[in-house]
Amino acid sequence: MSDAKTESAAAPKKKKNLLLLVGLPVLLLGGGGGAALYGMQAGWFSAAAHAEENDEPRLVPKGEEKRASVKEGGEGGHGGEGGGGGAPGHGGKPTPKGEGGDKYASSYYPMEKEFTSNLQDSVHFVQVGIAVSTPYDERVLENIKTHEIAIRSAVLMALGETTEDEVFTAEGKRHIQDRLAKAINGVLKEKEGFGGVSNVYFTNFIVQ
Repeated sequence: MSDAKTESAAAPKKKKNLLLLVGLPVLLLGGGGGAALYGMQAGWFSAAAHAEENDEPRLVPKGEEKRASVKEGGEGGHGGEGGGGGAPGHGGKPTPKGEGGDKYASSYYPMEKEFTSNLQDSVHFVQVGIAVSTPYDERVLENIKTHEIAIRSAVLMALGETTEDEVFTAEGKRHIQDRLAKAINGVLKEKEGFGGVSNVYFTNFIVQ
């Protein structure tokens, strides 16, 4: 009888121990999940902090550059007049406000000197004046000014790949524009780690 009583008394203890053993992994799992969740949240916060600390040029929404210039006491902003919804659309007609147009403002920088290069496999040469545009803040234009010598060299090399077929057609000229934009962005990425030039425009184009 005493043995039976001892076994019956030990049974609840075994159940309690079993419950403790089962509950412990659950608590540990919950703690691990909480730690994982905390780690994920910490990762998100650190990524956001890194993005804020990353000192790269930022896109400038349309209208912001005008507001900034008004605060500084100036008139107008980057990208010339008509930066809002009334800018000319296709065919020179005004685009109604809120329809079409770029989302971001454009800043322009004309290169001071023209570029002259021989055409590939030709006795002719091309002379062009160019201006670049960027939707980013003034740091991109500052970078262009800082590295203008390297940029001019890259533009001349890219211009040297031009063929006669390209200089006499609108599509060919667009190819040249794209090639020059890539060359300029290549220099900026190499020197500053960030390109930012969206387009290259011809201010002068002569073939002789």
